[in-house]
Amino acid sequence: MNRITDYSKLKTNITDWMADYMKSSGMNCFVVGVSGGIDSAVASTLAAETNYNVFALGMPIHQKPEQESLSDAHLKWLSEKYVNVEAVKIDLTNTFDTFTNDLERYATYKHALANTRSRLRMVTLYQFAGQYRGIVVGTGNKVEDYGVGFYTKYGDGGVDIEFCKRLLMHLQLMDYGMMVELMKIN
Repeated sequence: MNRITDYSKLKTNITDWMADYMKSSGMNCFVVGVSGGIDSAVASTLAAETNYNVFALGMPIHQKPEQESLSDAHLKWLSEKYVNVEAVKIDLTNTFDTFTNDLERYATYKHALANTRSRLRMVTLYQFAGQYRGIVVGTGNKVEDYGVGFYTKYGDGGVDIEFCKRLLMHLQLMDYGMMVELMKIN
């Protein structure tokens, strides 16, 4: 495996590609879901670095407090560091509960409900994208989608652009160093 050694060059390559994609698309902004994990932190930070407007969305659904606090902390950091970022938190718990209650006995399989959470988040991201002429940025990585072989169709797999798929995020970033370095480079 080729290890990443020049984080500054990698950052420039990705942000230039994203900016070129935005310019050629005729759209106005990036929309990124922020989960509190490394992948969404890197994706949202790089979107912010393009200088295009970014909607960074936290969308908890019965979230564990520690994971929600990571998402909240990153949203706060993004909005304080980048003037082009609007951090938005939308608690989708009631939406999810209403959906499952309305389906009653047809909403009991936990695996399917996990996919439903992902799809509700995707619908929310695309609402923002439609409202503000945005591009939804994916946060799935190569290990998740090709190594483990799992993503939610029309959920976390439903995005407009995705650079993380090209990265073995958890292998190449395991030391957390790339994210720290990407956030330091201005």
